[in-house]
Amino acid sequence: MYYLGIDLGGTNIAAGIVDEEMKLVYKTSIPTEAKTGVENVIARMADAAKAAMEGFGITIQEIKSIGVGTPGAVEPGTGVVIYAANLGFKHTPLGKLLGEYFPGTPVRVENDANVAAWAEAKCGAAVGTANSVTVTLGTGVGGGMIINGQLYSGFNGMGAELGHMVIHENGRPCGCGRKGCWEAYASVSGLIATTKEHMEVNPESLMWKIAGSLEKVNGLTSFDAMRKGDEEAKKVVDKYLDSVACGVTDLCNMLQPEILCIGGGISKEGDTLLKPVQEYVMKEMFARFNDTHTEIKIAKLGNDAGIIGAALLGA
Repeated sequence: MYYLGIDLGGTNIAAGIVDEEMKLVYKTSIPTEAKTGVENVIARMADAAKAAMEGFGITIQEIKSIGVGTPGAVEPGTGVVIYAANLGFKHTPLGKLLGEYFPGTPVRVENDANVAAWAEAKCGAAVGTANSVTVTLGTGVGGGMIINGQLYSGFNGMGAELGHMVIHENGRPCGCGRKGCWEAYASVSGLIATTKEHMEVNPESLMWKIAGSLEKVNGLTSFDAMRKGDEEAKKVVDKYLDSVACGVTDLCNMLQPEILCIGGGISKEGDTLLKPVQEYVMKEMFARFNDTHTEIKIAKLGNDAGIIGAALLGA
């Protein structure tokens, strides 16, 4: 028997088959076509699921359950997406509607960052632990928490919005409406904003040559310039890593998880990201004098975490 996972994004729908050993054995992807409406998005999710089964050569009878990782807030246990702006979901019974394409097969729905955390806990960087946190540094800052072996999303499905704790009072505006959120500094969007601020005050920085213009700055601009010896870029990277580490320290102090793993595109920087964060946290964390403390790691499953975690909602 197998599990089927769907990672629903605003641009693409990825679907995959996970076996009973928690290994992703097949995956495929199709465009979401979000602007065509909710009903069409759900139909395309069904199409992606069917394509994954056909591609791997199995039928729905061999699928134990279907899991979905979706942007937005999900009402606990109901499969209802309370709100996901980019997909047009508003109190949408996603589990029920998708289930109509696969009668008799259980469908479970969770927030996409939560399912990534679930994947890392079940078969990734946090395997073997009861308490872990996964932070995803992408366009925003996503997060998921596993407490006593269970995925935690709060009583209303809005828990573990880790990016929206404030690290700079009255700081940068955040998309959530607050100012100074961790997401405004530690996300790739935040890194790009900091890069542009430093480029504007230093027109001689190598970052200008690498990016070409402010409009073409990306999450690698400062890191690439730093590696070539640019001092202004090093200031950007140091400031960014301090912001990441500040939030990580807060999470360690609040939750004391056995493992906190960092994923998202910027995590591909590996030790360039990890070692400064580890050093900062060890100096600042409340448990620094303990014999035991949180281990900070790079997440293991990369872009497959969403599919795997969604599939394993039913495992």
